Amino acid sequence: MMQYHLNGFKPGNYQVPDSVRLPAAPPAIVDLPKKVDVLIVGCGPAGLALARQLSEFSDITTCIVELKSGPLLFGQADGISCRTMEIMEAFNCSEMLVKETYQLNRNAFWEPDDKQPENIKRTHKVPDARIGLSEFSHGVVNQARLQDLLLEGMENSITKLVPHYNRRLLELHVDPNLTQDLNAHPITAKFARNDMSQSSNVETIQARYVVGCDGARSAVRKNLSIMLEGDSANKAWGVMDVLLVTDFPDIRVKCFIQSKENGAVMLVPREGGYLVRLYVELGLLEKDQRASHLNLTIEDIIEKAQLIMTPYQMDVKEVAWWSIYEVGQRVADRFDDTPADNSESLIPRAFVAGDACHTHSPKGGWGLNTSLPDTFNLGWKLAAVLLGKSLPKLLQTYSSERQKVAQQLINADKKMSSLVATRPTAKSGVIQAKTNTADIEKFIARQNGFIAGTSIQYDASFICTGHTHQDLATGFIIGQRFHSATAIRVADGRRQHLGHLNKADGRWRIFIFGNQQNPMDTTSDSYKLIDFLDRSESSPVRKYTSSSSDIDSVIDVYAVFQQQDLSIENMPNFLWPAKGKYGLRDYEKVFHTEEGNDIFEQRGINRSKGCMIVVRPDQHIANILPLNAFDGLRDFFDGFMIPTQV
Repeated sequence: MMQYHLNGFKPGNYQVPDSVRLPAAPPAIVDLPKKVDVLIVGCGPAGLALARQLSEFSDITTCIVELKSGPLLFGQADGISCRTMEIMEAFNCSEMLVKETYQLNRNAFWEPDDKQPENIKRTHKVPDARIGLSEFSHGVVNQARLQDLLLEGMENSITKLVPHYNRRLLELHVDPNLTQDLNAHPITAKFARNDMSQSSNVETIQARYVVGCDGARSAVRKNLSIMLEGDSANKAWGVMDVLLVTDFPDIRVKCFIQSKENGAVMLVPREGGYLVRLYVELGLLEKDQRASHLNLTIEDIIEKAQLIMTPYQMDVKEVAWWSIYEVGQRVADRFDDTPADNSESLIPRAFVAGDACHTHSPKGGWGLNTSLPDTFNLGWKLAAVLLGKSLPKLLQTYSSERQKVAQQLINADKKMSSLVATRPTAKSGVIQAKTNTADIEKFIARQNGFIAGTSIQYDASFICTGHTHQDLATGFIIGQRFHSATAIRVADGRRQHLGHLNKADGRWRIFIFGNQQNPMDTTSDSYKLIDFLDRSESSPVRKYTSSSSDIDSVIDVYAVFQQQDLSIENMPNFLWPAKGKYGLRDYEKVFHTEEGNDIFEQRGINRSKGCMIVVRPDQHIANILPLNAFDGLRDFFDGFMIPTQV
């Protein structure tokens, strides 16, 4: 754990001491390109995750624009879910987040004291329900730090991608006559520069695809005539990040606090050891009233928090950031520019992601943690179609997969908001039955996998299939992300998290989990499968990989064997292939189980039969097949991939 903000909140790189830390200088304004493959509007977590993913492909031109004058410095989201940490691992920057985040290992619950109802008292503490769902812990850190790491990865990538700030979207047009021509640029967008010196300068950019990641008031969504559907807000909350002196004993524990008459507070300790976030229940909103209409100040929020937390003292020394928001839950009626049912199987060319297509309260920590996986789902699909590796129908799966998640999010947020709040609802005008904090605890335990992001599961489709073979690996759920576990690398004896092999580089992975036969025996199922992948004309590895490329550049194959007396030199060449211009051997593809920490046991893999698991570029499990299902593997990839021409 690192400590910072002792003498005041300072944004920037936490690796730099407080005393000398400075935020990055505003970037210079550079002209927009005239024509690109992908235009991204918005530099929030959804936009930056998409840009970070696309920055890995030298053959794809990407432009990301942002209304603000520079990178985010503070405020907004703070919760980083287990699943978001796994995605950041795919971007090779989880280590820094693990180092800097404040891990939430406990929850405390406070209610009115029976003997003195005007005071609150702790009822109990419990371990965080998400512990054990992932190799990563749930934690909190300034959203700006996560975005800085994505920006750093973009700038250091092969494309050296950087955002264009100070751009306001004026107009977006999608030419319906061009959308079904993959070579066309059907998107035309016009932007105005926000800097004073160029206020009249309008720039026009054409794109093959556009993705609106521009927040709840998305200009892209409005230009596409996509509607948000759901409930309007009926309650206002205040949120503040503060440095304070207090005698409240659980100031470094996540707390759900309910007073008898004055409302509720949710307290979240922040990174650095001193900063604390408070969500403070304020009051009801009339019909069509916005929280901004209440004209409340930070002093009002502090006073209300002090009242709720009686008898404890709160001496706020500094407010790093604060805001007032209303609770409302809405989902876009569609996530792309095709009709909701898309009965004609049209190719979508414009998309919305993140807050642009789902809005909710921030208390569940779902905003960033749902927005970032939106574009982690979309990014590899865009890349595969743009690079001519996959059929364009792949793009239709974005809306169907992520809209379901958004609806689940809205349903969970409604329940969470009603449990945490204690005041009457504006609609009914009837005082709610008092919520016991035990109900909140039960809800968190029940929803822990969804809150952590680890139980998100995509429905059956042509890239999510094989359910009849789920019993071969009961702990790797088809449609869910690949639940990482460790194995021992044969070449050097290193313990390796297999999930960390699934990088955000657009490649598919096949994990071969061998059965109890000796994999070196030419009659064994594992040997036959490896031979098929290596030599057969119908092998998807051969069929979709150019002869001039490394053998694992499209589909990356790993093997995990139960036998522990294996040697790398006895493995088929396919499992330690020669790569690169020098033909250097890759020694990092073969593993064996670890005694006392057996992945077969942990993930319910059938020891006698083994299996192969196909993992999508976004780490979700696409298929589970028997080791001898050569035709099934061939047919799966043939369903959406385009054979190489070289």
